[in-house]
Amino acid sequence: MPALRLWSIRRSIALVIAAAVLVVGAMVAGAFWYAGWPGVRRDSTVTAGTLFDLLKLVFSVVAGVGGVAALVVAYRRQRVAEHANKLAEFAHELAHAADLRAEAAESRAKIETDRNGIRLFNERFAKASEQLGSDKAAVRLAGVYAMAGLADDWRDGRQTCIDVLCAYLRMPYTPPPTASDGAPTLIDEKAATEARTAREEREVRHTVIRLIVRHLRVAEEEATSWRDLDFDFTGAVFDGGDFSNVTFSGGTVSFAGVTFGGERVSFARVAFSGGAVSFDGATFSSGAVLFNSATFSGGDVSFAGATFSGAALSFARATFSGALVHFDGAKFSGEEMDFLRAKFSDGAVSFDGATFSRGLVSFAHAMFSGAEVFFDGAKFSGGVVLFNSATFSGGGVSFTAATFGSGKVSFARAAFSGGAVSFDEASFDISPGFDHWLDGRPPDGLRPPET
Repeated sequence: MPALRLWSIRRSIALVIAAAVLVVGAMVAGAFWYAGWPGVRRDSTVTAGTLFDLLKLVFSVVAGVGGVAALVVAYRRQRVAEHANKLAEFAHELAHAADLRAEAAESRAKIETDRNGIRLFNERFAKASEQLGSDKAAVRLAGVYAMAGLADDWRDGRQTCIDVLCAYLRMPYTPPPTASDGAPTLIDEKAATEARTAREEREVRHTVIRLIVRHLRVAEEEATSWRDLDFDFTGAVFDGGDFSNVTFSGGTVSFAGVTFGGERVSFARVAFSGGAVSFDGATFSSGAVLFNSATFSGGDVSFAGATFSGAALSFARATFSGALVHFDGAKFSGEEMDFLRAKFSDGAVSFDGATFSRGLVSFAHAMFSGAEVFFDGAKFSGGVVLFNSATFSGGGVSFTAATFGSGKVSFARAAFSGGAVSFDEASFDISPGFDHWLDGRPPDGLRPPET
């Protein structure tokens, strides 16, 4: 902005006074000219009145000069003030422009930083994926840790990293042979190499499971929690693994078609509190699968079509309080399925169309106090099903159209105090066992099978 150009105050006043004198002189000369240049008669004496008139004229001229000087000063002050305001506005515009340039620079820097960050994340992802595809177990282990670390750092790509780890578990896998307790057998070098490779692969897979579980145990508000994400283990083989104390609070978790083998897989104290969890079509074939003290309090948990054949399955002290849990069409032919002291207080648990053909299924000391439990169309063709000392105080248990074959079903010492237990349209080869009731009258809520 150009600078304010003004003459000095002395020069300005002098020029203005000179101009005023010239104007006044011109006006006086004009007046005399108009009057015909009259003569002036000079007297020999000056009276007091004349002197007084002269003094008034002098004072008027002086006052006029002072007024002109004051006008000059006021005019200069106004010009300076206006120019100062313009300078302030110009400085404000410059500051605003500087702020805009700074914001633009900051935005460009952020974009560049984000671009560099994404590039770095992509490079780390590519490196970890390459390691996971190595034929060396140690390199694959490094890739597992690298992918999990990247998931922690890269929130936007976390689900992708988890998908890769889950996909690794879905890869074809044959567990290593279990050593027998008998005399050692001679195996050739190729078989020994294959067994060692299988054991190394099992260690890699179990490491993936441990890392996933570790992040599922972290509180949801923590930055490294994976609780609200999706996990797809469909068709994987689990020959062990400890999922105890984890929380599934959102997202979709699929164990559909999974084969559970090995010595033990634990879901003890797991909290299913949201989202959908599927064990549909899963096979529990050996060892022990534990859901002890698990909590089913929300969402939908499905074991529909699952096969329990050989594994010992325990839901001891589990709590069903709000979730929808399905065992529809499941096949129970294993050693033991245990619902000892389980609590069914809300929601619904369905065994519709399930088949109980072997082994022991125990609801001993279970509490049915609000949930709806359905065994509609279930088939009890073998083994033993116990409701001994169970308490039915609310909700309902339905065996509508269930088939009781050669297996034993017992309600010994069961307490009925308000819950609805129905055997409508059920058929029996061997009737379920009940305690003797006073006067032969069944407790309130119990509709025993017709004889």
